[in-house]
Amino acid sequence: MCEANAYLREGGLEELFFESVDKVIPREDGLILEDIFGRRKIIKAKIAELALVDHKIILEKE
Repeated sequence: MCEANAYLREGGLEELFFESVDKVIPREDGLILEDIFGRRKIIKAKIAELALVDHKIILEKE
């Protein structure tokens, strides 16, 4: 499986935001994250870091 977990970084701490992310869709007003089951979450954030070996997507609010 190649999905990753998305974490929201605030104040140096990373908190799990969404598990098993399969797609990240950029939009003008933020990001749409979709998991392997088709569930979606929308967040006004930017991608701060992709750690692909660790299956992590680090987000920071805009």
